[in-house]
Amino acid sequence: MAIILTVLAYFGVLFALSRLTSRRADNKSFYRANRRSPWYMVAFGMVGASISGVTFVSVPGMVLTSQMAYLQVCLGFIVGYVVVAFLLLPLYYRLNLTSIYTYLGQRLGRRSYLSGAWFFLLSKMTGAAAKFYVVCLILQHFVFDALGLPFAVNAVMMVLLIWLYTHRGGIKTLVVTDSLQTLCLLTALLLIIYKVVNGLGMTIGEAVQAVADSPMSRIFVFDDWTSPRNFWKQFLSGIFIVIVMTGLDQDMMQKNLTCRNLRDAQKDMCSYGVAFVPVNLLFLSLGVLLTMLLGTNGMSGDDLLPAYVQSFLGDGNSTFAMIPVLFTLGVVAASFSTADSALTSMTTSYCIDICQRPDDEKLRKRTHLVMCLLFVLFVLLFRLTAGTSLIDVIYTLVSYTYGPLLGLFAFGLFTKRRPNDAWVPYICIASPLICYGCNMLAQAEWDYHFGYELLIINGLLTFVNLLISSRYTRSVEHQTLS
Repeated sequence: MAIILTVLAYFGVLFALSRLTSRRADNKSFYRANRRSPWYMVAFGMVGASISGVTFVSVPGMVLTSQMAYLQVCLGFIVGYVVVAFLLLPLYYRLNLTSIYTYLGQRLGRRSYLSGAWFFLLSKMTGAAAKFYVVCLILQHFVFDALGLPFAVNAVMMVLLIWLYTHRGGIKTLVVTDSLQTLCLLTALLLIIYKVVNGLGMTIGEAVQAVADSPMSRIFVFDDWTSPRNFWKQFLSGIFIVIVMTGLDQDMMQKNLTCRNLRDAQKDMCSYGVAFVPVNLLFLSLGVLLTMLLGTNGMSGDDLLPAYVQSFLGDGNSTFAMIPVLFTLGVVAASFSTADSALTSMTTSYCIDICQRPDDEKLRKRTHLVMCLLFVLFVLLFRLTAGTSLIDVIYTLVSYTYGPLLGLFAFGLFTKRRPNDAWVPYICIASPLICYGCNMLAQAEWDYHFGYELLIINGLLTFVNLLISSRYTRSVEHQTLS
């Protein structure tokens, strides 16, 4: 009951903020928040939007299989955010873009533009549904099973609540609500760590030393180049993950483009980019402390923190009785911060990029509702196919679906050629399929397992094929002129 009351109170605050921020809202407010957002509020809210409920569940358990090697990816994130801040943001602000894929249309052609927009919609719908699956799964286990309600009802109700507080104010509302949600998830994380440290009978200083002395605290892997956890693979992949998942992602960039000017947007980007290392270090440290408290007992990574929380359900007299409430609040805050902005950005991209009707308010409202319905469907599909490590599933999906976006933007930024626009959709579809085939072949023939570097290979394939098509186009034009 405490969990239900906490979640309801949390949504009550979200709705109140939504009403305050959506007064006299129009399409400009929905898409761009009238470009009046304070950079520090955007930066703080982006921490929660980028972390998601997957981080809350999966990252602590990663210490069971890869120690703290995930921090290698986070170090790459910092470099990636600097690249986005000083390479892509100046371009987007100079062109005064609402949707970043408009750049592809101006630079490469209409089919390139539509290919980029459609790949974003597919990527974001798939990735956001996988992340949101986490909060639905947690609520199902802790709340809906006790009420006898099926998972489908759970998913519909959660998405309906998101629609209720985002359908009017859009991005203007999210800049404010994301700050609240970041505050909630960080507070929940710190309090859970404090409870675990108390459970171990340690002081904070003793816990820090215990984590540092643990064999699970190993961060850097230089000795095995075939391992997916090799430093250079993870570091470089972290750079490119940020470039595509933030710099080439309408969801992440739409909030940054609500800042008053380029300088504010750059301060926002660099601030929350640096914050990723300490925040993820806290999650991984929680995982080490939990293994000291619980042992492993054959648990998978995603079971570690939920198993700890489960042990206190129904224990009303325990000093740890609030742990399930804190955990649920943290996961809900992280997951909703991700899902609400994803639905808003997909609505923006569809109306502006696909339909090219940015001023049609009726279209925007209908599209937002349809996106919510599709989102529910994807969550239900993901329930049938979810893997053991959700964070790895997310980044694997990213490697295949964001690769074409990486190739398209790289070609536009670093060459002066125009591709054969008619070929671009086929190139964007072929590259992920080729990558999948290469991955299967490498595992079968050489027992080599590609990691997150698949994203780089995928983007490179797209880039090379665009370059080949541009050469063909140039030769045909030359023959015609002669």
